[in-house]
Formats: sequence, structure tokens, C-alpha cells
Amino acid sequence: MQNKNFWENYGFVERGKLRKKVLFSIDQPKTPSSLSKELKIHLAEASRALLELSKKGLVECLTPNLLSGRVYGLTKKGKEVLDYIKKIKKN
Repeated sequence: MQNKNFWENYGFVERGKLRKKVLFSIDQPKTPSSLSKELKIHLAEASRALLELSKKGLVECLTPNLLSGRVYGLTKKGKEVLDYIKKIKKN
């Protein structure tokens, strides 16, 4: 069984339609601009979703020293939440 923190993270992702889309799209490291193009959303929306997910520890900036063109990827916690969502989606 998952711990309380996992369920809080899962609920956080499920509550945000855009956060869920970003989590699914970032299965491989991407920049905010590539996410915005892929999901057909504004760059500011992609950046905001990444910031929210980052604060929860579900994604991380892989290039923190860059001012632009930052690359984001899933953390272990983010992968666990994504895997669970994919699992329940199959059923």
C-alpha cells in the first residue's frame, strides 16, 4: 500500500487537468517550450504546471544553471504517481 504522501501527490495531480497532461508528456526530459507546443498550450501555462509539479517534488529541473531552455524530468515520486495513473487507466 502507498503512503500518505503518495496519495496527496496523486490527488494533487488528479485535481489539475493540465498537471496530469504535463506529467504524462514529460515521460522523457523536455523544455517548457516543447511541452507547450506538444500540448498546444501557452508557454506560461506549461511553466506554471512545471513549477507546481516541481514544488511537490514530482518533476525536477535537470539544468538549474540555465536561465532559459531549462530541461525538466520526472523524479522517482513523479514516476510512481504516473505509473499508478497509467495502471488504473487500463482497468
